[in-house]
Amino acid sequence: MTTSQATSEQAPRHGFFHRLYTGTGAFEIVARRKMFFLVALGLILISVAGIGIRGFTFGIDFAGGTRVERPAGDVSVQQAEDVFTDAIGVAPTTTQIVGTGATASIQIRSETLDEPQIQAVQRALFEAFEPRGTDGQADINAISIAKVSETWGGQVTEKALLALIVFLVLVCVYISLRFEWHMALAAIAAVILDLTVTAGVYAIVGFEVSPATIIGLLTILGYSLYDTVVVFDKVQENTSGVTSSLRRTYAEQANLGVNQTLMRSFNTSLISVLPIASLMIVAVWMLGVGTLKDLALVQLVGIVIGTYSSIFFATPLLVTLKERTPEIKEHTAAVAARRAGPAATATATAPAGAASAAAAGGAEDSDAAQPPRRRGSAPAPGARPTGKRRR
Repeated sequence: MTTSQATSEQAPRHGFFHRLYTGTGAFEIVARRKMFFLVALGLILISVAGIGIRGFTFGIDFAGGTRVERPAGDVSVQQAEDVFTDAIGVAPTTTQIVGTGATASIQIRSETLDEPQIQAVQRALFEAFEPRGTDGQADINAISIAKVSETWGGQVTEKALLALIVFLVLVCVYISLRFEWHMALAAIAAVILDLTVTAGVYAIVGFEVSPATIIGLLTILGYSLYDTVVVFDKVQENTSGVTSSLRRTYAEQANLGVNQTLMRSFNTSLISVLPIASLMIVAVWMLGVGTLKDLALVQLVGIVIGTYSSIFFATPLLVTLKERTPEIKEHTAAVAARRAGPAATATATAPAGAASAAAAGGAEDSDAAQPPRRRGSAPAPGARPTGKRRR
């Protein structure tokens, strides 16, 4: 049994959580990048299929239409829909109860109605349920009707797309100046993954696309890039001057950087997910505030996929891009040659900047390469005594 084997067998085997907290590079994330790329590709294909097959359910703010709202009271959703349909012969698009208790109201959304249809709906709902005003008396004005033009939704969409393009350009310029263009390209690719998957989940679930959805979508972009930049900062710190040594490759140093930021990324994501989950449980399911579910869902999905992309997609993609450069490609080959054969082979194949490191790395074999000394000759400086001590 060799010394290295004995040492590895005597070394304690730490558990999963110990390796996660210490960040010693025990998790092979970069080495398994093909698997993570396939997962990302699968998510993109499912999202694109969901968008293409189901499409988005645009809210009244984007599609336009008429919104009728009245106090809920003891009226059910089905009763309100039946009265609406019987009044004008047109079924509503959606009907939901918003809020709880005395403040609860029924919202009916439909296609754009003309003035006679609006008056007919208002009169029918009043005669069927007689809603009360603030003074407790039956009041037809308690039934509010509003027309929403699709032009407003189009303007919001155009401004959101413009803001997204400007945001991505500024982020790309900043990361290129702060780090390098390879990292900027990997970060933008991770953002595109986040946007695609979030949009796909939204289409598959069937939630309405509202202005709150757009706001939430822009919010998760900032979170995703923040997490990616934190990981890239550690990767840059570990890979700085990596070509001057033949101990580790660029991929191994990048993988170490990801491991060292794993716990921070998980903790940040957990702290961000908890209040959003509380928002969905308390506000949407318990209190019935349906307008908040759009914002909650897009943020929840965005944070989860943003955590995945910053750890398992952005850095592996960065390594793939860097390994295509001549400098990193030669260095990786030199490290592999040094590990496979004598140090002289690595020195011959290594780039000029790594020659001194190869000589230092082969210092352990320098004693074996020295010629045997003659009896009575002076020992070399620093040599260990070989004779037995006299008693």
